[in-house]
Amino acid sequence: MPTPPALLLLRAARPRQALVTALALAAAAAAAGRPLREVGLVAATVLTGQSALGWAADLADRRREARHRPHPDQTRDGDALDAGTVWFALTCAVLLVVPLAVANGRRAAAAYLVLLAVSAIGDRLLRGRVLSFLPWMAGFALYPAFLAYGGWNGVGTDTPPTVAMTVLAAALGLGVHVLLSLPGVARDHEEGRRPLPLVLALRTGTPRLLLLAGVWTGLVAVGILIAGRTVGLT
Repeated sequence: MPTPPALLLLRAARPRQALVTALALAAAAAAAGRPLREVGLVAATVLTGQSALGWAADLADRRREARHRPHPDQTRDGDALDAGTVWFALTCAVLLVVPLAVANGRRAAAAYLVLLAVSAIGDRLLRGRVLSFLPWMAGFALYPAFLAYGGWNGVGTDTPPTVAMTVLAAALGLGVHVLLSLPGVARDHEEGRRPLPLVLALRTGTPRLLLLAGVWTGLVAVGILIAGRTVGLT
């Protein structure tokens, strides 16, 4: 029995990553003392934006795989979902995420929309290069600004995020990038790509790098919790 197109579209959006990110940002907003309606707005904005990034990545993966496919008409798993459907979903998500972001306030919207642009362009240009970590660190560094400037109904605040929280968020982006990329390093090696996680894995070994990245990410997460209780978000 074929998989329903709606389910294929959901899978293409990388729902686990989108949901985890949205819940994490919503929890951070709640911890910062934001009202429940603003917490919900943060969750909706991030979930929509992350879904858009997932669909954009799916389209980019299709192009990469087409170059390495021995026969142009060979079908891979998931190709039952037409690329036009993914483009339509991506367009709808972009049209939706802009007003959602603006509803958080102009400065918060600018921070989040720049985050999405950096992530999408970085995935397109740097995914297979040793500088693959840059869009992840830059994108995560903008999350504190999105939260700090956020508000409701287009009325945000003018309180910038603390330097400590911004630096820790960037460091978290590095750890998340390595952890999410490790399952695909063998394929990157076969296709001639050299992202940072692969370069590190070739030097340390994948199991050791997984341990190091896990410890790094865990320590940074603890640092964010400590910073949140001491210096705060703003």
